[in-house]
Amino acid sequence: MTDQTPTLPGPRLPRIKEMLRVDHAGEYGAVTIYRGQHAVFSRVKGKERMADLLKEMEEGEQPHLATFSELLRQTGTRPTLLAPLWNAAGFALGAGTALMGEKAAMACTTAVESVIEKHYAEQAGELGDHEPELKATIEKFREEELEHHDTAISEGAEDAFGYSVLKGVIGAGCRLAIKLAEKV
Repeated sequence: MTDQTPTLPGPRLPRIKEMLRVDHAGEYGAVTIYRGQHAVFSRVKGKERMADLLKEMEEGEQPHLATFSELLRQTGTRPTLLAPLWNAAGFALGAGTALMGEKAAMACTTAVESVIEKHYAEQAGELGDHEPELKATIEKFREEELEHHDTAISEGAEDAFGYSVLKGVIGAGCRLAIKLAEKV
């Protein structure tokens, strides 16, 4: 258990379980995307700085994943049954965008983090004052996701070839994954 793991009461537990399942899936997906990107850039001479940045961003997602893993355990919530798919799809998305170049990899980050930031903001609003510890955790993670988004922008994400299309397609995929992970 991490020091930021909140405790959860029961009346809204079914909805909380849906939130936790999708948040865990999202953080799992983010880790695999960064791993896919890192796998590409770490093997290309001259791309060490980008490989290091992606490794750092992946490491920033690890406490989020650990927190949601612990919350799943605490609440008796199963992870999404789609985890094997998220593993393969996340790694492929990461590797694929990395193969397109640094800016495309960063465009992937802006797309994913934009969706996650909005998703966390909606969850925090839904939690209101009912689950203050969980809300605080989600708000903290939201801020950290925004940092990754801003890093990607500063690394030239918006200059990627086909940025709008790339961001739109990846964002739509993320929104679909959120809906599926809540229930499946």
